[in-house]
Amino acid sequence: MRALLCASLIALSTSLPAFAGNLVDLSVVDRDTGTTLPTYMKNGKLYIAGKPGHRYAVRMSNRSGGRILAVLSVDGVNAVSGETAGPSQNGYVLDAWETTTINGWRKSLDEVAQFNFTALPDSYAAQTGRPDNVGVIGVAVFTERVPTRRERQAIADAAAPPPAPASTPQASRSAQGMGESKAAPAEAERSSNDAMAKRAEAPRLGTGHGEREWSQVGTTTFERASSRPAEQVAIWYDSRPNLIARGIIPRQPIARHVEPDPFPNRFVPDPPRRW
Repeated sequence: MRALLCASLIALSTSLPAFAGNLVDLSVVDRDTGTTLPTYMKNGKLYIAGKPGHRYAVRMSNRSGGRILAVLSVDGVNAVSGETAGPSQNGYVLDAWETTTINGWRKSLDEVAQFNFTALPDSYAAQTGRPDNVGVIGVAVFTERVPTRRERQAIADAAAPPPAPASTPQASRSAQGMGESKAAPAEAERSSNDAMAKRAEAPRLGTGHGEREWSQVGTTTFERASSRPAEQVAIWYDSRPNLIARGIIPRQPIARHVEPDPFPNRFVPDPPRRW
């Protein structure tokens, strides 16, 4: 068993609409406006439009009746450890039906560096030499292994408790919750039409390493039911103009242009009366 971060911000537990995932609802909140960013779908992928300079948070809701481990990746980087993201890494444990909000990159047991939308070259991933997966937020979800009856009996009969496992951060009940996720795979190569649209795009968005803020966590233990994630969820993001240029967000309807009619009337009208 490994010790993993436990997201447990009880004050933030709320009933949220499903945005992505079955075991976990995944959504993104603009912290400067307080709004949950709407999602747009194209080719089976979910997208959100971020506003450059705005802080954001990743919100996850456990939809199951058991604990889960969520490994959170932002731009292909583990949001807890800073490693290039992989599903076998540490993450956050959410209790049954729990919702938590992750505000930034974990810096210590007490602090995070805020997530914010920024130009790709200024993103944390690009600044650390890993720009290839900038523009996606992902989560790998694991369910918890349930001990067999024999194992439970063996534990109950043991004269002494088993050795305490090594520990890593776990959120305290009064703390701000956090999570861990799986970076989604790189987007498939665009078609020639997409490539043409891309040339008209503004610089892509990434996630910056923002100001520090308090966010306390503790440790807990969690044994995965499988080495493979039970679910992987991803949301891609970019600026609104770029998503419009790529055809992901529909353009605003333009007023229908009415062509001039050379014969607007079928007959000659009477001339004006003369008094």
